[in-house]
Amino acid sequence: MQWTDRIRQVKIILVVAAIVIAMASLIVSHYLVADLQQEERNKMVTWAEALRTLNSADENTDLSLVLNVIQSNNTIPVIVMDADGEVTDYRNIDMNARTAEDSADYVARYAKSMLNDGNYIKIQLDGMRGDTLQADADKDYQLVCYDESTLLKRLSQYPYWQLGIVMIFVVVAIFALLASKKAEQNKVWVGLSKETAHQLGTPISSLMAWVEILKENYPEDDLIPEMNKDVKRLERIAERFSKIGSLPEPVEASMNEVLDRVVDYMDRRTSKKVEITRHLPDHEVIVKMNASLFEWVIENLCKNAVDAMEGKGRIDITLTDENGLMAIEVADNGKGIRKKDIKNVFTPGFTTKKRGWGLGLSLAKRIVEEYHKGRIFVKQSEVGKGTVFRIELHT
Repeated sequence: MQWTDRIRQVKIILVVAAIVIAMASLIVSHYLVADLQQEERNKMVTWAEALRTLNSADENTDLSLVLNVIQSNNTIPVIVMDADGEVTDYRNIDMNARTAEDSADYVARYAKSMLNDGNYIKIQLDGMRGDTLQADADKDYQLVCYDESTLLKRLSQYPYWQLGIVMIFVVVAIFALLASKKAEQNKVWVGLSKETAHQLGTPISSLMAWVEILKENYPEDDLIPEMNKDVKRLERIAERFSKIGSLPEPVEASMNEVLDRVVDYMDRRTSKKVEITRHLPDHEVIVKMNASLFEWVIENLCKNAVDAMEGKGRIDITLTDENGLMAIEVADNGKGIRKKDIKNVFTPGFTTKKRGWGLGLSLAKRIVEEYHKGRIFVKQSEVGKGTVFRIELHT
């Protein structure tokens, strides 16, 4: 199983776990809030009954228990209205920083809001009590309007706060996982690159010495210059590997010359059935870059194109320079990339080839974006018709 697949599975597990936790919390909180709402309504029914008893009391009525019940409500906001809709009393209503006139208007609006929500109890002053609001011209009644307590409101909001915290935790965990993966990959790339450069150093030095000996002994041989070119090529490759992991200092160089060198090299190393065409502007495009590493990027794109065309087809390399933005497009008429794979082509370890490490495009992305502060992306691709990669740099 590829590393990218394991990371994807871990992310899915984290998201699913967060959803399960959130749903369980919401369900439990819903039932808990519903039970507390019913309990508060039962308390208000008792409170309304105590108020009715107080209003209809005579000199023989023991009011100690009634007053006890009424005064025990210190959490639930309650407003008492008469049959004409006028507020006669209220309790546990926050009136901080309100004038007397503002307070009256506020309490009246609050009472109407309670009525609209259905949070009221109707008490008949003649001893009858009902739970529905009905006009009764012959009987006097009061409405006990109430709202949820502060504790119940906070409890209702709690699962949503919990959901937000869980989601933040999941996002942070995923970012930490991705950062850890990237740091580990960077260490592997740097170590592998520097070790490769080190191992190539000794045989390259030996080959260079042998080439010089061959030049002295066979000065007329036409193959020795070609051998020397290959040795120089190996030396350049070793230099590229040695620079991975460090930040090479960019210098001004001609992108035209870079592309010319890449095309000349690929022409000599690929089948005659592969046609590589370059489209360059008339003027020199000067860019701050590390020419050796940038050649590597274009070579990788060309080699991938050759593999996609299975050794037969056409590659077009186009260089444009407009309004301070330099763009290179490498287009081929190969087998193309499936839409679901486009987002993964730059992921380390991802490859559609039977052989290969899947590091070429990921290294190309790193060179373009981290070392040269540019962009590289798949501009377009269609299965069976080909692919266009685009690189953008600021000049």
